[in-house]
Amino acid sequence: MRGHGSLPSVSSPGDIDPTQPVIIAALRTPICRSGGALKTYRAHSLLAPVLASLLDLAGLHSEDVTDVIIGNAVGGGGNVARFAALEAGLPPGVPGITVDRQCGSGLDAIVLASRLVAAGGDGVYLAGGVESISTAPLRAHRNDDGEPDFYRRASFVPAAYGDPDMGVAAENVASEFGISRERQDAFALASHARASVARASGVFRGETVPLRDGRGSDVVTLDGGPRTSLTPSVLARFPAAFVEGGTVTAGNSCFDADAASAVVITSLRRARELGAADGLLVLGSDTAGVDPRLLGIGASVAAERLLESHDLASDRLDLVEFNEAFASQALACLDALEIAPERVNLDGGALALGHAYGASGAVLVTRLLAQARHRFDAASDAGPVADGEKLALAMISIAGGMGTAALFRYLPEL
Repeated sequence: MRGHGSLPSVSSPGDIDPTQPVIIAALRTPICRSGGALKTYRAHSLLAPVLASLLDLAGLHSEDVTDVIIGNAVGGGGNVARFAALEAGLPPGVPGITVDRQCGSGLDAIVLASRLVAAGGDGVYLAGGVESISTAPLRAHRNDDGEPDFYRRASFVPAAYGDPDMGVAAENVASEFGISRERQDAFALASHARASVARASGVFRGETVPLRDGRGSDVVTLDGGPRTSLTPSVLARFPAAFVEGGTVTAGNSCFDADAASAVVITSLRRARELGAADGLLVLGSDTAGVDPRLLGIGASVAAERLLESHDLASDRLDLVEFNEAFASQALACLDALEIAPERVNLDGGALALGHAYGASGAVLVTRLLAQARHRFDAASDAGPVADGEKLALAMISIAGGMGTAALFRYLPEL
């Protein structure tokens, strides 16, 4: 895993350092609106079926797993990674660790696992993220008299930085970078349209682990968010949601969701031993800090530094997945990176699918592997992209004024 310098040659799989980390399998649950079809699932119950399914998909024995690394943002503590691993049937000898970088937690968990692989050995890691916003615990500070003082969200930064709510920060970005209401609405509409087509055509089927709904009667197989009824005129009727007279609305913002997503990551050498056919080679990652009042631009700063460290222009990227918490911040980041919106989130993003906080970064990686397999399959008619360098970027902006980006190269053959 390289942090600086030009990209490694991959003219042949034999040219690659066999210790480089590679993602060989990735799965997720359906992404459903908070309070919706998955509302009875606690975080560990959402994650456990994904972990168990990954073992089957990758042909792993449970004792092959070195560690389970999971991101989570608003859970109740207690190390959900360990809890879910045991519930998934992994033996007590397999440990687990839960990490919290808020919205970036799922992607950062994968980055952490990749760095552990790169540090040495041929460990096999299950890494990703989970969020059950529906069952997240109520939070309270204890007053001086011992009575609880409930609060809606934790403070992300000291008050001197303003600590804006997410929607207010999205308005700050829209104002600072001149992102119009019209652009935001058009971007949101495109996300819903793409996700609706992908859902209807079964694009997500191979990456999704079905779950039974809260009644235990119906099986949830589809994402719950994409809306086929949206039109420009409908979106134009939404009022400003966070700042009076603003441009950020419920229509061009994501909704809270419940979901889990995880990957199998190991060294290239171990992947070959396991008989893996293909995978996402992890080339590098970067996490940046930015002004908390403009937290939505964190992803672009991290991505710009990452691309620069690899002497890589953004137009060489074949696939880009970016968490669309708000259209304003997505557009500001894409403008900064000189990436056309139509090149990003080819099957829709969080504006249509929903934002499951700690899981969202892992969903990006799961989507990249699925897209790469579809678009770079030698047997498919994928068009000009099939002749590209097979480079993929995942990036996410993070509460508190941060952003994480990770760079991959798809290897059709290991």
